[in-house]
Amino acid sequence: MIRVGIADDEALIRSGLAVLLSHEPGFEVVGDAADGLAAVQLARQQHPDVLLMDIRMPGIDGLEATRRLAADPDSADTRILILTTFDHDENVFAALRAGASGFLPKDTEPQRLLDAIRTVASGEALLAPRATRRLIEEFRRSTVAPSDGGDLDQLTERELEVLRAVAAGLSNAEISERLVISYATTKTHVSRLLYKLGARDRAQLVVIAFDHGIVRPAAEA
Repeated sequence: MIRVGIADDEALIRSGLAVLLSHEPGFEVVGDAADGLAAVQLARQQHPDVLLMDIRMPGIDGLEATRRLAADPDSADTRILILTTFDHDENVFAALRAGASGFLPKDTEPQRLLDAIRTVASGEALLAPRATRRLIEEFRRSTVAPSDGGDLDQLTERELEVLRAVAAGLSNAEISERLVISYATTKTHVSRLLYKLGARDRAQLVVIAFDHGIVRPAAEA
């Protein structure tokens, strides 16, 4: 059972998501919040596996709420999936840097959203292809300081290939197919990347890849 929290300032969206999830086997809605502070309280009290987070909310926004939850050991196990009007939002890269595990546009089809929640709950990042392209563009225009990701010199050539594929938004299965390696081998490489680079999850691997300049728009998948 995947326990899900919902944070959005629009009541209609909160209720719609709750109805969708409550009618789907394997999901349990543990609460909802209408602003960022309430989202932080929800995560700390209910410890959902996944928290669906809007970015633009009153009080503290979803970005600050994500940052606080990721920095708090008591709530760091909650995976945050950003739902946003993506094409008009400049804060997605900052949300990943703050600790979000992925993001989707709010016009995502219901089944795609359910699959995304399962993906994030399992520990993988969720980076939609069009979102990844925009993310690269935003990073290239960004003036924020690089993250404290580990030294890429310690990585093998194969690990660098896997990191580039992760940064392009590919799943483990897609990486296995692209690099012609087994699924188990791909998982091992990703685990080693997380360990060597001190990354919390795959989304932070993407941030590190951008920060160190190993990803370019031409490398998009």
